[in-house]
Amino acid sequence: MIRHLAHTTFGAVLFAATALVPAYVAAQDTDRVFNTPNRPTLNFYGTTGLIDMPSAEMLPDGQVAIGISTFGASTRTTLTFQALPRVQASFRYAGIKDANLSGFDTYRDRSFDIRFLLNKESRFFPALTVGLQDFAGTGIYAGEFIAATKNFSGARIPGTVKATVGLGWGRLGSSGSIGTPLGSERPAFQSGDTGGELSVDQWFRGDVAPFAGIEWQINDKWGVKAEYSSDAYVTETNVDVIDRKSRFNFGAEYQFSEGVRLGGYYLYGSEVGLNLEIQLNPDRPVSKLRIPAPRPYSVRPSRRADPQAYDDDWIVTDAAASREVRDALIPLLEKEGLTLIEVKTTASTTEVRFSNERYGATAVSVGRVARAMARLLPASVETFRIVPVVNDLAQSVIVFRRSDLEALEFSPNAPDALLAVTGFGNADPVLEGSARNEALFPAINWSIGPYITQRYFDPNEPIRLDAGLSLNLSYKPAPGWKIAGQVQHRLTGNVSDIFRQNQSNLEHVRSDAVEYDQGGATSIPQLYVSRQWKTAPDVYTRVSAGYLERMFGGVSAEALWKPVASRLALGAEVNYVKQRAFDDILGFQDYSVATGHVSAYYEFKHGLTGQLDVGQYLAGDVGATFTLEREFANGWRLGGFFTLTDATAEEFGAGSFDKGIILTIPADWLLGKPDTRVRSTTVRPFSRDGGARLNVPGRLYEQVRSGHRKGLVGNWSGVWE
Repeated sequence: MIRHLAHTTFGAVLFAATALVPAYVAAQDTDRVFNTPNRPTLNFYGTTGLIDMPSAEMLPDGQVAIGISTFGASTRTTLTFQALPRVQASFRYAGIKDANLSGFDTYRDRSFDIRFLLNKESRFFPALTVGLQDFAGTGIYAGEFIAATKNFSGARIPGTVKATVGLGWGRLGSSGSIGTPLGSERPAFQSGDTGGELSVDQWFRGDVAPFAGIEWQINDKWGVKAEYSSDAYVTETNVDVIDRKSRFNFGAEYQFSEGVRLGGYYLYGSEVGLNLEIQLNPDRPVSKLRIPAPRPYSVRPSRRADPQAYDDDWIVTDAAASREVRDALIPLLEKEGLTLIEVKTTASTTEVRFSNERYGATAVSVGRVARAMARLLPASVETFRIVPVVNDLAQSVIVFRRSDLEALEFSPNAPDALLAVTGFGNADPVLEGSARNEALFPAINWSIGPYITQRYFDPNEPIRLDAGLSLNLSYKPAPGWKIAGQVQHRLTGNVSDIFRQNQSNLEHVRSDAVEYDQGGATSIPQLYVSRQWKTAPDVYTRVSAGYLERMFGGVSAEALWKPVASRLALGAEVNYVKQRAFDDILGFQDYSVATGHVSAYYEFKHGLTGQLDVGQYLAGDVGATFTLEREFANGWRLGGFFTLTDATAEEFGAGSFDKGIILTIPADWLLGKPDTRVRSTTVRPFSRDGGARLNVPGRLYEQVRSGHRKGLVGNWSGVWE
């Protein structure tokens, strides 16, 4: 079977679509405003605040905000995520022009912030927040604060007035100090510091200074701000890029649309600045998801009204009945964008295994399969066993009583009522005696289209892009087997123009990325064969061999234990790989390494998933990676990770240890129509050799989790859609 996939690769389309999100948001109905009079706004650091000072406010839960600000010689771009109702996290990339603090005309800095809401605002008490600014960077923006914010409104004053007062340490305590109540030892910022280490012993130490401000949101469009700043801008004034004459800042802001706000400001008695903020919520799609309405459930006649309908004389043999059901079910599922894999039926029970190529939420596909079964199967079949399959791995078995589906479809609380009577179990590795869809193998898939490669944080050019053509091929000769490869040809771009002297003290497993970028216009990023299968109802296994990623090739094996109803999963992976030649074709270099990890995964509440990987990395260092992601019901995921190994901060280099942000956006959120594809991006402030893990295609946990109980229940209402 040959499938000619779309001629435009999803990565390029989604990259372009993501870039257009702000424009789309700005074009929405301007009568619907996001920043209602008491909704938080952003400061020049891209976090909730006044102008340059923080406030105690939090964004709505799950909110994602992008802040772009500039004044004087400083430009800051910040991604802020309201990770939990009381926890806000930010990543910032800033530039100070003509500062020449690190050998470049523009000093570039990466920093992380985190803040915690200690008390929610109430009628009589303000919101109270404690925050750490630049707590894991070079320290140029490092500071801590405690802030209190209270909203005031009334008939005499239009709109809402917010008042904020606070105390700042570090950078936020450098002007107007009132003492050092918690200790006086705090070193000043030193240019050339590699950063990345947590200076816990310096937090809330040194001079403390007060700050304050007022924000008046006049109406749904206009707001004004004034503040007293406790930031002396010591580093900037020392290199003469800012002339600070006053502690007071003033500004006016205009809400253009639901998610876009722009402000103009007069800062420190000498500077004019602009601040653009873009806010969106993953729970609100760019386009309303349009799913074709399902057919109503076919309801059987009652046994009393038509007892013959419940006879099992339609079963000659189970095998013959399974083949008959298979042949009738294939076209019904194809109309729903689903593929039948195999069927096994008796007079009372039918199990259907299928793959889903259309719906982002697995629960929707399960509901569509159940409707097709109800439409087709004789009345004697009471039990439906539905098994979603991903890449030939049976995820779980969902067990419905047909009578429950018939009775609950139009009940007031149908999803919860059905969930209470639905069974979830581990699917057997093999469905003995089934009738398989013989047309599925062998299968050849291919696509050709544009691709875009991004490189971030080069000191001379913060964003670099390459564009070209990508040919993707895969061949599946039998269930579980896959031969896949990719060929790319660069047509244009400036990624290979990066000049960087490699001074790494570890094996150059990632720091030679520039050499790979310059290796040639045509490359083969991947070419491998893999097999994956279930060795037990709750154990999944994978073996891969070949050119596994851009920089390494070899052999990889993985096993995962993940019961369907368990929040916990355990896995182990071992690899033996050799470093590839810089031209990304078929050659190898001398360096080889055995690497591997044992992993634990846990699904917490609020959509949070934690992952711990312990083992040996590509450079031979040993340690652990900690990952925490939050997933929303529509498939959006945002999180972060950090890795600590026995490689020292000096051996690692700038950044001190590996860390980064992970963002996953589902295609249907952007396109407004059902789609199973996603676009994932990992942003690292620094890409170094320490803590570098092999990028193996097809790791098991992400393949199976969507069809397990928690993944299904998160979108359970979809069974009726």
